[in-house]
Amino acid sequence: MPNTRNPRSGSLQFWPRKRSKRKSARIRTFADSKDAKITGFAGYKIGMGHVQAIETNKYSHKKGQEITVPVTLVECPPLKLAMVRLYKKNRTSILLKKEIVISTDKILAKRFTLPKKVTFDPEKVKEGVDEVRVIAYTIPSKTTIGKKSPDLFEVNVGGSTVDEKLNFVKENMDKEIVFSSVFAEGDLFDAKVITKGKGFQGPVKRFGIHIRESKSEKSIRNPGSLGPWKGQGGIMWRVPHAGKMVYHQRTEYNKQVLKIVEDLKEINYESGVHKYGLPKNPVILVKGSLGGSKKRLVIMQESIRSRKKPDVPTIEEIIVR
Repeated sequence: MPNTRNPRSGSLQFWPRKRSKRKSARIRTFADSKDAKITGFAGYKIGMGHVQAIETNKYSHKKGQEITVPVTLVECPPLKLAMVRLYKKNRTSILLKKEIVISTDKILAKRFTLPKKVTFDPEKVKEGVDEVRVIAYTIPSKTTIGKKSPDLFEVNVGGSTVDEKLNFVKENMDKEIVFSSVFAEGDLFDAKVITKGKGFQGPVKRFGIHIRESKSEKSIRNPGSLGPWKGQGGIMWRVPHAGKMVYHQRTEYNKQVLKIVEDLKEINYESGVHKYGLPKNPVILVKGSLGGSKKRLVIMQESIRSRKKPDVPTIEEIIVR
């Protein structure tokens, strides 16, 4: 007789299987850069579409032919800097040394208490500093998503020396930072998002267990016998049960920027984007899909798993679904 193979249901790659506490993701592993700039950006997901393009990859059997590429559209309003965070490296970790508020923008009052006066002198704070990061915030009032409070996220500042990083913060305290100053067409980035929530679901959809025969038991869509996992005085967490599904933080590595659309007339909107509206800021076309629902914040950081950049096809037409 053949060997009976019954693998467990549900991936244990991510655990615990619980929903995110926040609507926006956060960066846990920070990228570094030799250029004096922030190493990440943020935008709001518009939805998906596709582009008609000419294949330029010399190794592709469709080189020179017209292809269809699925893309995700992300609106990227400018960012501004709210705080600077100074870190000192320990033997086994990195410790926060000081946090300085460098903005008094009224929109930030919705998130934390603003100081009456802002002062920042790089020469006074650089002693004993090994790493510089900033808290950047979006300006959702420049979009049509109907959101008022800004989204804040921490991102690393690139540069060869600490002085160069602090001078960058000093020069951009009151300036707006645009997407094209951080990424260019063809660049790879890591996307950090909170996935779309599916609500309360049963074990068949949540874990992928098999549906049993109708005459085997009273229940058809439940896990059946709990077996040895109930001998501890309670049901083990490895048994698939019903519960809230997804709405997790996930990272997608090496996503590619196909195009930065400055002139929004290049995009065929027809009657507007369904459940989003019309963007007012530059829109980037990301190859493939991104997690999250429409209007969800997408945090983009320079790729930390470096590999050769794929060739960018020559885009002829952009079609939004």
